Amino acid sequence: MRNAMDTITLRDLQYLDSLHPELEGVFARMDAEAAAENIPIVSSSIGHALRVLVRATAARRIVEVGTATGYSALWMASALPTDGRIITIDPDRSRTDRARAHWRAAGVADRIEVSEYAGYLAAVLRLLRAGGTVLVDNLLWDGRASGAVPGDDADTRAIREFNRLFVRHPQLDTTILSVGDGLGVGVKR
Repeated sequence: MRNAMDTITLRDLQYLDSLHPELEGVFARMDAEAAAENIPIVSSSIGHALRVLVRATAARRIVEVGTATGYSALWMASALPTDGRIITIDPDRSRTDRARAHWRAAGVADRIEVSEYAGYLAAVLRLLRAGGTVLVDNLLWDGRASGAVPGDDADTRAIREFNRLFVRHPQLDTTILSVGDGLGVGVKR
């Protein structure tokens, strides 16, 4: 039986975001820059979730697909040990150059490497050990994936197909959390 607790509202998400301290330093600059330039980045609640998951899993190596301006990589790098490593993949050179500048300013550039796009999930799974974690953001696609917001463009169809593949993948135990714009969490079997 469904009830009011089955639906997370924008107000709920804003409330959860408000529980965390205000962003400071490079995090605050990157957040403001992304808002001013309409660049999609993870919410601060997703950032906190990424940081917690990196620490909880004692991750030492991370592969990120989709660098944008490096905001989510910065959240994860802030939880890595100093000898930890992130490989992030993105085809947009101007954004990855900007991301590198942010990482240098935050003192974590030595932990993050940028690579080019390849077969995404399949490539990640080849690199991932059994018990390793896959995190994927933006799986609700601003409400378009579920149909809550109208949209059936190629990107929306691709997200829907990825969600089906991700949740049913035979090599993964997965869930999609209703945090931010939808955070997929998978553990390789």
